[in-house]
Amino acid sequence: MAAVDDLQFEEFGDATTSLAANPDATTISIEDPGETPKHQPGPPRGSGREEDDELLGNDDSDKTELLAGQKKSSPFWTFEYYQTFFDVDTYQVFDRIKGSLLPIPGKNFVRLYIRSNPDLYGPFWICATLVFAIAISGNLSNFLIHLGEKTYHYVPEFRKVSIAATIIYAYAWLVPLALWGFLVWRNSKVMNIVSYSFLEIVCVYGYSLFIYIPTAILWIIPQKAVRWILVTIALGISGSVLAMTFWPAVREDNRRIALATVVTIVLLHMLLSVGCLAYFFDAPEMDHLPATTAAPNQTVAAAKSH
Repeated sequence: MAAVDDLQFEEFGDATTSLAANPDATTISIEDPGETPKHQPGPPRGSGREEDDELLGNDDSDKTELLAGQKKSSPFWTFEYYQTFFDVDTYQVFDRIKGSLLPIPGKNFVRLYIRSNPDLYGPFWICATLVFAIAISGNLSNFLIHLGEKTYHYVPEFRKVSIAATIIYAYAWLVPLALWGFLVWRNSKVMNIVSYSFLEIVCVYGYSLFIYIPTAILWIIPQKAVRWILVTIALGISGSVLAMTFWPAVREDNRRIALATVVTIVLLHMLLSVGCLAYFFDAPEMDHLPATTAAPNQTVAAAKSH
């Protein structure tokens, strides 16, 4: 048993000095918590592959799918199942609206705004607001065109609300459904094609329609040239969002099929905007005048004949 005098504290010098005196000694280094560890630089990635991952959304897709798989999903007949589709805060909705109004060239709208948490809250209310904006603006436009005419009596056309709702919601749901089915089919043919979920496609289409809400309000201006300029601007902004989002999803496919897909997406979008402008705002303005002016003449002629 060691004596008490043998148990003494000794001060050790620097580790470098100790190793110089005794090369076989073992040293333990305790780093300061405030110091940041130095990492060795990893091998550089190819710029082309990095750009492809950024456009296609492959960089974080595996992580997103893994996290999504860890979430407990409720049965589809429960309220909690549909509640997850509306689980989004105001900041996310405004950020996605801003992204649809200011598309960034070379950036994927799904990867930047949607993939982390796709929702139906924004698309649903955007479509509902657009329906009432088109219907109300169409009625006001018709009223302003004929304002001051003695033979004109304003009658609200409530049927425009139901017609606008049918057109907008059918476009916002049926077109994404067809596009999703097409992408799934092509994904089975070409393995390199990136896949979007149906909810992500609906989300993209819903937010891309936001630009038409202020456009429909400005369509009240009774000038056809101004209306067509507005619809061209809105179509360019929203169409570019759709084109830049779905082009990376089909560009690895056959060249003709890829171009035909993007052109079809843009043409359907153009058909919606031009069709709404032509039906709700550019209807013939003087169709009611012959009927209203002919009636008194016919009455006078009938009285004279008797």
